[in-house]
Amino acid sequence: MSKEIKISIKNRCTGSIIFEYSSVDNTLAKTVAEALKGGADLIRADLIRADLRGADLRGADLYGAYLRDANLSGANLSRANLSGANLSGADLRGADLRGACLCGAYLYKAYMVDSDLRDANLFDANLLDANLHGADLSGADLRGADLHGADLRGADIRKTNLRDANLRIANLRNANMRDVNLSDADLYGADILGANLRGANLRGANMSNVEGAYMACPTDGSFVGWKKASEYIVKLQIPEDARRSSAGGEKCRCDKAFVIEIQNIDGTNADIETVCSDHDENFVYAVGATVEVSNFDDDRWNECAPGIHFFIDRRAAVEY
Repeated sequence: MSKEIKISIKNRCTGSIIFEYSSVDNTLAKTVAEALKGGADLIRADLIRADLRGADLRGADLYGAYLRDANLSGANLSRANLSGANLSGADLRGADLRGACLCGAYLYKAYMVDSDLRDANLFDANLLDANLHGADLSGADLRGADLHGADLRGADIRKTNLRDANLRIANLRNANMRDVNLSDADLYGADILGANLRGANLRGANMSNVEGAYMACPTDGSFVGWKKASEYIVKLQIPEDARRSSAGGEKCRCDKAFVIEIQNIDGTNADIETVCSDHDENFVYAVGATVEVSNFDDDRWNECAPGIHFFIDRRAAVEY
């Protein structure tokens, strides 16, 4: 006859037993599941190096829990409360953390490859040197989070709030950062080669020594640009002396341009000589005339700042 195995879960601060469970072939994962089923309070539970692979921890209150080096790969932690929890070195590969609260959590060197963190709250979390390669962080709140040296290659960071976050020396190669909020974030020395930064808010961000932050438009000389206005496509000649910039996406800005032609979407010549800007009806593009913006903003990372906005590829203007 198999002997029952008793496993106790203790409070990491006091050492007192929070919950214990006995059964044949018992495991820590089973004990945790029974604790949650019975409504036990697992706040500040000591679960160091716990094997919780594939565990169902949906909605669990693990505030301040000690999960250092725990194996939570494939676990379901959606809507769980992990605020202030210690998850340093934890294996969270493929874990479901959708909507989870990880405010102030300690995730130093956590292994979070392909984890699902959509809409998670990671406000002020410590993700120093964490591996988030391929993770889905879309819509997550990472304000003030420490992602120094984190691996975010290929991660989905669309519409994520990274205001005031520390991303120094982080690897963001090929990450989808469309519409991300990086205002006042520190990206010193970060690698953003191939990252999609279309619509990103980089106002006040520190972009010093960033790798892969190449201009979408030529840095010198005259060239042709394309702009959509009132459902027409305006062909522009950006002169050699024009101030020009681009942030991390395809959209560019300049302070002046010569209007070569106004076209229909299909590329045929439009039967008009003037067209108004979509953003200012008093700003008119007239064929054969030069248009200028007096309050051009030289901060290239302020993508939506004053300027004549255009694209280098006509197709991008058409699809905008």
